[in-house]
This record gives sequence, structure tokens and C-alpha cells, in this order.
Amino acid sequence: MSLLFKTLAATLLLGASALASAANDGQARANELLGTDPQFRETWQGVVHKEERLPEWVMNLSGDAQQMNAIAEDGDQYLVGPLCETAQSCQNQRLIVAFGFDKKHAYAMLVDVPAGLPVDKSPTRHANYRFLGKPDEGMQALLKEQLRKDPNWY
Repeated sequence: MSLLFKTLAATLLLGASALASAANDGQARANELLGTDPQFRETWQGVVHKEERLPEWVMNLSGDAQQMNAIAEDGDQYLVGPLCETAQSCQNQRLIVAFGFDKKHAYAMLVDVPAGLPVDKSPTRHANYRFLGKPDEGMQALLKEQLRKDPNWY
């Protein structure tokens, strides 16, 4: 192997591991991404610009967010995490966001649960799911799996 190739490979690995490390240390949150890097903002704008009737907090990725995690899907790495307008509104509306480590791809799933749903009714059965960014079946499954990890989701 040439020295240039080894150096390039090492640089790419360090960059990916630093991003993954930041995600797992709780440093990356969906509500902070657009302000940290213009590439994230440009990619997200590409996802939402033709969508109709999206809440402002979804358009701007603002609100209450938890730590994002590094997750692999079909050989690619993504930063994935939840976002809600407020912590209290999470029971009725939330967004699960996935950004590719390359910052060129973003996907999301907006979940709406009817307000006033009785406690004995499963939000899973009554929720509406809206996918953003045209995720394939594998990415849709990844987003749904993240939602299922929430202890309040059943």
C-alpha cells in the first residue's frame, strides 16, 4: 500500500470514530446539528423543502432532543436520534432523525399519536407515521426500531 493511501484510510477512520464517539458521549443531538455544520443544514433543507404541512420545529430541527447514536444500516453509518417540540409533547408527536456520517443523506420519521389517547390504548396501533427523505425499507425499519426502544412506546 502506498503511504498516501494509508494516510487517507487512517484519516477517514479517525474522522468516523470521532463522529461515532461524539454521538455516544451524548455530544450530538438533533436540535444542535443544523447549527454546527452547514452541510447538515443543506442536507436537511433538501429533505424538507418540498414537504407540506410540517411543524416549524421539524423544519428547523429545534426543540427537545436526546443523545444521537451511531448505527449502521446497509453498510453505511448514521447518527440517529429522537426530537420533540417539547419534552411534554413527545407522547403525541416526535421525530426520529437519521443523518449519514457523510452528511449527504438524511431521513426521518414523524410520528403522530392522537391527543387524549386513553392509557390502555397502545400508541403503536393508533399512531400515524410519515417518512421524510424517501427512506428505503431498511432505513424505515431502522427508524421504527429506534422508536420501539423508547420505554414509553408500546
